[in-house]
Amino acid sequence: MILALMLAFAGAAMAQDAPAAAENAAPAVHNKTLFETLHEGGWVMIPIGLCSILTVYLIIDGVRKTSPKRLVPPEQGEALKNFFRSADYVGAYNYCKENPSPLTRTMETAISLLGDGKEATEDGIVSQLAKENSQMQTQISYLSVIGVCTPMIGLLGTVTGMIKAFATLGSAGIGDPSSLSAAIGEVLVATASGLFIAIPAFGAFYFLRNRAAGSMHHLQDLIHNLFRKMPYESFQGIHIGESEIYAAVPNWETTPEQHPETGGGFHAEPAVPQ
Repeated sequence: MILALMLAFAGAAMAQDAPAAAENAAPAVHNKTLFETLHEGGWVMIPIGLCSILTVYLIIDGVRKTSPKRLVPPEQGEALKNFFRSADYVGAYNYCKENPSPLTRTMETAISLLGDGKEATEDGIVSQLAKENSQMQTQISYLSVIGVCTPMIGLLGTVTGMIKAFATLGSAGIGDPSSLSAAIGEVLVATASGLFIAIPAFGAFYFLRNRAAGSMHHLQDLIHNLFRKMPYESFQGIHIGESEIYAAVPNWETTPEQHPETGGGFHAEPAVPQ
């Protein structure tokens, strides 16, 4: 009976020590949340987060602005064709003024220059198209800037994290691996976050750039078709539009200054020798 009691107590003691030994041998693994992982990246996660928000905005805005239907709305293209078929260029100009878009702004410039001849009209079209294209490409190019800067920001976080890691290793040695792993975690999270933003930013940049070029070609084709066989000689001396013309006939031709020695016309005083 005494032996049986001793074995029972020994079994109970072993049962109590087994969980403690298991906990010491294999500690529970803590799964980090996304916020904890990002917090390990350090202060560089703030500019990287701002770049991520800006990237999303630029992609959405770029897709909207580079749409062919936004550059050349179908209803506006059809309306301008009808105005040109009926030779109502004043009506076409007024329609362009009331319905702003890349198409109508270019057509407004071109119609206002019809009285100046073919060369001036074509130069005005090219200039306005370049302006419209520049406005689109400027916002798209910011995606390229983000794609270049975010890996550099992540690299800056990598450098600061390595400095902390070596400082920890130099002060505490390898006896405290938790602080060393935290510094190394900052290195890896910062680098990965910068690349995570840069890759889609670069992809969206090339996609939107090609999309904008295709939409501009569509706009150019429509304007070329509208001005094909345009009778520029019929517009000589005609000014369509509300813009003020500042150029005028020289005042010496309209109000000549009379001089007794010249009998009128423009008179220039001789230069005084120095």
